[in-house]
Amino acid sequence: QVQLVESGGGLVQVGGSLRLSCAASGRPLDTYTVGWFRQTPGKEREFVAVSGYKGGNSYDRDSALGRFRISRDIAENKVFLQMNNLKPEDTAVYYCAASTRAILVRHVSDYEYWGNGTLVTVSS
Repeated sequence: QVQLVESGGGLVQVGGSLRLSCAASGRPLDTYTVGWFRQTPGKEREFVAVSGYKGGNSYDRDSALGRFRISRDIAENKVFLQMNNLKPEDTAVYYCAASTRAILVRHVSDYEYWGNGTLVTVSS
């Protein structure tokens, strides 16, 4: 099985950028669909972006499309989430997750493996 560790979170001002990393060990990430999710206190974990191991990416229309970009580095066994033009509502704990499903899945229940999350705080 694969183990996931997120990094790159922190405090950033409105309009700033961050790049989150999801480092994998145990298995190569190019055999998994990898998604990014986020969660704030009292709310359900929500989908942000996904990268399919057979190719293709997809983004949540409201939160990420046009501002975030998901990418892979196969050699480093990592998946990244570049986040630009950050807003206060982007403040959350961000999680990466891996799925053995070959399609661009968006539901928490479709993912078997999860990291522990990295906190992103956007200050106004």
